[in-house]
Amino acid sequence: MSDALKCIFKFGTGGLLLDDGGVIGSDMRLLDSLLTKLGLNKVKAERHPIRVFLLDDDRRRHRWFSARFKGDFVDVADNVDQAKELLAVKSYDAIFLDHDLHPEHYNSESRDDTRTGYAVALWLAANPDLQSASTILVHTRNADGAMRMVEELRSAGRSAEYVPFPLLEERIKRYWRH
Repeated sequence: MSDALKCIFKFGTGGLLLDDGGVIGSDMRLLDSLLTKLGLNKVKAERHPIRVFLLDDDRRRHRWFSARFKGDFVDVADNVDQAKELLAVKSYDAIFLDHDLHPEHYNSESRDDTRTGYAVALWLAANPDLQSASTILVHTRNADGAMRMVEELRSAGRSAEYVPFPLLEERIKRYWRH
């Protein structure tokens, strides 16, 4: 085995220490990166706070989202007009949209395209300059309404997906780990 392959890691020096005492590199970030890739360094990176927008009429869900995004900036709207107002003036990293915003929408066979999350999805699709870099997740239990919303958003070139509410916590962890 060559001398170069016999090197050992000396932690805290910021470089690789060879058996003969020579040092290869001195950048601690490079060493940390290498150790992490080799699985020898357990790193938990903290991320910067993000801006989150939530459209949902259920106050329990407002609390649920606030708990999941503790330390982040969370704005909540519970109707279409509030949603449009906030989305028009603020910038968000993540947008969560519910479809059914009124009790009469739950399990309804008829469509209400003006007072549901669908109206917000249409509005975002018609305003491509707003929230163009946002990740949009439709989290409703109404799968048919969700698919209509996602189709409208995607046809406008937006990144959007439907995540049933019971699966949402795992998706949030995967996208926005603390």
